[in-house]
Amino acid sequence: MGSVRKKKVTQIESSYVFQQERKVQSVEKKKRGLRRRLTFYAVCAFVLSILAVSTLLTQAATLKEKEHKKEQLQTKLAKLEKNEELLKEEITKLNDDEYIAKLARRDYFLSDKGEIIFNLPKKKEDSD
Repeated sequence: MGSVRKKKVTQIESSYVFQQERKVQSVEKKKRGLRRRLTFYAVCAFVLSILAVSTLLTQAATLKEKEHKKEQLQTKLAKLEKNEELLKEEITKLNDDEYIAKLARRDYFLSDKGEIIFNLPKKKEDSD
């Protein structure tokens, strides 16, 4: 019934009404453009924030892995430095003739003239 009524009412054909309609259409067009731009910027900001967060998370995971590997390598380095120190001590001992003689007696059962070596088994302590 309302549509029938609209058809019966004729619009005024004046330049003022025409200008007002164009003004309303222009404002609506600007609002649509503004909404589109704001939606586009919001989507871009959302995508960029997701990319930033994902980058931060991957970098944090990579950093954690590298720190763990660094700790392992530092532990290994400490062991190797300790081993190096022991080997240096062994080298200095091997330059000593008395130490070499002691090793020869212990490991290869060599003896000096007139010396007899007895190899005794090691005692096992019973915990009974």
